[in-house]
Amino acid sequence: MKSNLITPGELAPDFELEDTIGNRVRLTSFRGSKSIVLAFLRGFM
Repeated sequence: MKSNLITPGELAPDFELEDTIGNRVRLTSFRGSKSIVLAFLRGFM
């Protein structure tokens, strides 16, 4: 069975989500230009 975990230093798979004001944002749009920290908050909204 393949693990879905990402190891440190590995590129995260691309995905698209809405930001806090409803704009669609794609992870790859930041690649090579900014450092990104992903925080998934359970029960945020």
